[in-house]
Amino acid sequence: MNNLPFSSLPIRCEILQNLAILGFDHMTPIQESSLPEILTNKDLICHAKTGSGKTASFAIGLLSKLDIKNKAVQALVLCPTRELSEQVSTEIRKLARLIPNVKITTLCGGSAIKAQESSLKNGVHCVIGTPGRVSDHIRRNNLNLASLETLVLDEADRMLEMGFLEDMSEIVKHTPRTRQTLLFSATYPANIQNLSNNFQKNALLVKADTDHKSLNIEHFCYEKNSLEDLSLLLSILSRYRPESTLIFCNTKQKCQELAHELVRAGFYAQSIHGDLDQRERDEALILFSNKSLSILVATDVAARGLDIKDLQAVINYDLAHDAEIHTHRIGRTARAGHSGLAFSLYNSHEKKRLSEFEAYRDKDINYAEPPINSGFKTNLVPTMATLRISCGRKNKLRAGDILGALTAHQDFLASDVGKIDIGETHSFVAVTKAKIDVALKVLSEDKIKGRFLKVIAMKIYVEDF
Repeated sequence: MNNLPFSSLPIRCEILQNLAILGFDHMTPIQESSLPEILTNKDLICHAKTGSGKTASFAIGLLSKLDIKNKAVQALVLCPTRELSEQVSTEIRKLARLIPNVKITTLCGGSAIKAQESSLKNGVHCVIGTPGRVSDHIRRNNLNLASLETLVLDEADRMLEMGFLEDMSEIVKHTPRTRQTLLFSATYPANIQNLSNNFQKNALLVKADTDHKSLNIEHFCYEKNSLEDLSLLLSILSRYRPESTLIFCNTKQKCQELAHELVRAGFYAQSIHGDLDQRERDEALILFSNKSLSILVATDVAARGLDIKDLQAVINYDLAHDAEIHTHRIGRTARAGHSGLAFSLYNSHEKKRLSEFEAYRDKDINYAEPPINSGFKTNLVPTMATLRISCGRKNKLRAGDILGALTAHQDFLASDVGKIDIGETHSFVAVTKAKIDVALKVLSEDKIKGRFLKVIAMKIYVEDF
């Protein structure tokens, strides 16, 4: 049964036209449940899993209300991490590309505050950012929210977990009481209702895509011995050979140590955690999402908001602390109707927790004997490689400029080019590994946007057994 078409709603024509170009004709369940209410200016609590289309729900809603002639900030989206902020910003820009002169900016730590201040002075319609940096700009009198129409709290549960309640409360004090407040959360702990009571008015609760039974995931659990954890992990990778794997650890130190061990074992792996600087985290996520990196090792906080298409496997090297987080982890590998693999390593005293996870999802877990390590180690070599370009949105660079420069060369086909990420000052393009040297030569030696650009091939180091 098809869901309702976007054209059935009073959405501005530029957005409808753009949705058709992007191939989005019908709404997902969360969009069908939430968008009509959002467009009538109601406050909502939206409980939906990752990958349900929730970002497009609030993006279409806030874009439909923008008065482009008014250069004041009319929409603010708060996110727990810079990675999610950038992802949301990219999605909103994509949906807004046919609306003339719309101004969108991202305010996060790890970027120069002066550049952000300059952007705000030039007039902005929509701001996406982390609570800490947004509240910092308010204190500096750089950000005026007196004209705010829509406030979005994305991944609100994680913002509370990360201690952002004080910053969020301070931000809300500077917004009009007449604003619309949309609260999105993948989990629904009690403190979400408390947050709604404080920030929203007569909020309507909308639930969609939260049925954990429907996820098409094969979930295997292997009992481990502390001396053999790495060996068990290598056996899983050797047996199932997933092209892309997200491994969860519960601490930053464990992430770093495990990624190092995987690299020593010959795998293309990196970790993301709070001790990395923002550039390192951003680049690791880009490499993983564009298939230039096979394995990413992360904590729950670092991986929050990570949007990876066709993620083949999730491995819980450390078990999650509760059933909802566990379900959220493994659900990353069964997006948009795809099937996926999940593996959980556990000690004997943790089996009770697995039983709780099983009951929560109402789906059986496969307790299995550990697979035999075949010693196969070349299966996880990435299919793509990445070039880093010293030019971005600030220089008016577009993905089409990069694609056009590459495909103009006789040795290049569009199929040789993968994901293109345009940042503020730098951009990244994935190309098939066989064409990386040609791509480097083309982009370095030909003018793009009327000038020569600095281009480097990003390296990922591995070691042999």
